[in-house]
Amino acid sequence: GSERVVGYSHPSISRVIEIGCICNNAIISDGILIGQPTEGALLVLGMKAELNEQVKNYKLIKEIPFTSESKFMAVQCEHIRSNGQSELFVKGALDRILEMCTGYLEGDKNPVKLNDVAKERFMETGRSLGSRGLRVIALAYGYNERELCYAGIVGIMDPPRPGVAESIEIVQSAGVKVKMVTGDALETACSIGAHLKLFTEGDVCLSGFEMDRMTDLDLERVIKSVTIFYRSSPKHKLRIVKALQNLGEVVAMTGDGVNDVVALKKADIGIAMGSTGTDVCKEAADMILTDDDFYTIQAAVEEGKGIYHNITNFVRFQLSTSVAALSLIAISTLFEFENPLNAMQILWINIIMDGPPAQSLGVEPVDRDIIRQPPRDVRQPMINNAFITNIFISAAIIIAGTLSVFYKEMSADNEVTPRDTTMTFTCFVLFDMWNALACRSSRKLIWEIGLLRNRMFCFAVFGSIFCQLAVIYFPPLQKIFQTEALSLYDLIFLTVLTSTVFIVAETRKYLELKMKKTPYMIIDEPTNF
Repeated sequence: GSERVVGYSHPSISRVIEIGCICNNAIISDGILIGQPTEGALLVLGMKAELNEQVKNYKLIKEIPFTSESKFMAVQCEHIRSNGQSELFVKGALDRILEMCTGYLEGDKNPVKLNDVAKERFMETGRSLGSRGLRVIALAYGYNERELCYAGIVGIMDPPRPGVAESIEIVQSAGVKVKMVTGDALETACSIGAHLKLFTEGDVCLSGFEMDRMTDLDLERVIKSVTIFYRSSPKHKLRIVKALQNLGEVVAMTGDGVNDVVALKKADIGIAMGSTGTDVCKEAADMILTDDDFYTIQAAVEEGKGIYHNITNFVRFQLSTSVAALSLIAISTLFEFENPLNAMQILWINIIMDGPPAQSLGVEPVDRDIIRQPPRDVRQPMINNAFITNIFISAAIIIAGTLSVFYKEMSADNEVTPRDTTMTFTCFVLFDMWNALACRSSRKLIWEIGLLRNRMFCFAVFGSIFCQLAVIYFPPLQKIFQTEALSLYDLIFLTVLTSTVFIVAETRKYLELKMKKTPYMIIDEPTNF
């Protein structure tokens, strides 16, 4: 009903609240909770009913801490007015507590013998609360662990943080399969899973008891189709991690307790809770969530994919430029040609020109399509056949274009003049700039990612071009680099010629995109994922 429970106005309900306060390790000091949120909720309930002070009437003799195996916590206490007789107060999972009870409180009457009909009624009440997403905790008391009196249950709302469902959806769209492992009952787990968009009607759920009856091979056969693991313990977490790894999956697992350490160590990425996690747990983990928020995992996945993507772009640009420069000098030396670039020009290309554009590729904004791509196979190297092919195509275009300019200029008088090296030098630098532009994305065309989206890249390229123009037209630098001024026609010619490396790269991307968009048939058959 809507009546308020104050003190012992409703003895049976008050007894439940009292047990929740006594069988409790949490402390609320100045409005701040020290301890588990679940126990904190029981204390707040006691404070509202003005029963929290009853704890002072009991002296703690012994405590049996909660474990995921026993599924209950018990304290043995002695009332200050008793004659040395102690009493047990127990809280835990409903099914486990009912196994320990022989009687139950009914209204304000004396305890009644607990039979199967009453047990089923209590279990149905628990399932009803669990289906609403409430965490169900049963409470009992007595003088013997096997002959307790069932007092009742409480349903605690422990909702996921705002935004977790959206974060899970984004992570799943990125190809990460999220599985929920919980100690809660099936109904509670399914309700929370549905709220998080992890569980839909018909999805497979597996209990810790069912896992105990399975061999490792049996578990591997079904694990990919399981969405929720309920009534699970840390030892089940370890088996889940091993089973997924045996199937070739990369596994990240979260944990906060001492018992999670082994599973965190075994996982490819162990994630410890920063606020609620134990020190041992944090030591064993590879990553610590300082705010205990799933959104941080989503952000880490996005950041990781973005960093890897930018590293590949950086490496592709650096290798193609380095291969081109090295090949240019090697070919000239091997065939005893005149060297198209002097030492200062080569140094300028390596230090000044490659530096800013290459570095700016490392801060390219993360593209949403990159995030949505499935996780890469960690067994595949970054530098694969396709990667090497693209590098050599770009390098070949740069070498061919630079040498053609050099010999075109030199053919007029068959001598290497400052104009010849200036044209060759500027040609190579502009090839670098166009190549850097093409390396901003390995899959998307430049107008899809946005020409001006990476401002640092724009500043780096325009700054490099400005420095190159200074080398060509500023007299003191002309003496150092042995260059001379070029005409506007020369600059236009070189710009058009060097753009070929960009045009070829963009054409390749366009053709690859067209091939990926080819229609395909989807067979209407259930798929495990």
